[in-house]
Amino acid sequence: MDILNTLRETFLDWGAMREALPELLTVGLRNTLLLAICSGVIGTVLGMVLAVCGLSSRRWLRWPARVFTDVFRGLPAAVTILLIGVGLSPVGLQIWGTNPYPLGILALSLIASAYIGEIFRSGIQSVDQGQLEAARALGLSRTSGMRLVVIPQGVRRVLPALVNQFIALIKESSLVYFLGLLASQRDLFRIGQDSAANSGNQSALVLAGLFYLAITVPLTHAVNAIDRRLRDGRRADRGEAPEPTERATPADPLTLTQETR
Repeated sequence: MDILNTLRETFLDWGAMREALPELLTVGLRNTLLLAICSGVIGTVLGMVLAVCGLSSRRWLRWPARVFTDVFRGLPAAVTILLIGVGLSPVGLQIWGTNPYPLGILALSLIASAYIGEIFRSGIQSVDQGQLEAARALGLSRTSGMRLVVIPQGVRRVLPALVNQFIALIKESSLVYFLGLLASQRDLFRIGQDSAANSGNQSALVLAGLFYLAITVPLTHAVNAIDRRLRDGRRADRGEAPEPTERATPADPLTLTQETR
């Protein structure tokens, strides 16, 4: 019983949780979502550019995109965040002054773009070549055919993988604490960690973890629902027979994302 009481007082102290709850809600949750959403939007735009460049027949577009992707997928996220957030100022590249918050968003965006670019590339390559040929037969140029016909179909096929990547981005946002953010810029993890360090009680950190679960678990189920609907062509919970798939994809984007982690 003593062990159970000790565990409860260390990890489930409701008093410590109540004390940390207001700051977790008003500061931590806001900054965590802000970091993830801003990085996700910028990473999606850059990822699409990387995917298009990676599929280009021009070597001077394809090779830089390949090198960028290899570098930012190969480096640990913490190393990338520290190199960009701490390493740019000493060499005179003070893009946003000494504020590390935008640099954290930039670092997360570059990391996300490398993964999202591969997701987009996989989705675009899964579209049957006949789609582009049909668009060309209707008088569209290759660029218009890709923009209006192929890319929209490819993006639709990788929606589950994109949501999965956003979940990973929410969790990776906790690594921005390495940059030494101001009190008003702290995310869920940093607030929980500070409270645990000051009180010697881990309950606030457990509460921060519950906030992460409250965000990521519904998104995970949303990924599964989107994936089932895209694969079956209808909601699985209606008990309807699945429709025949159009064509087997050359690489499962979900598997691709998980394997590169």
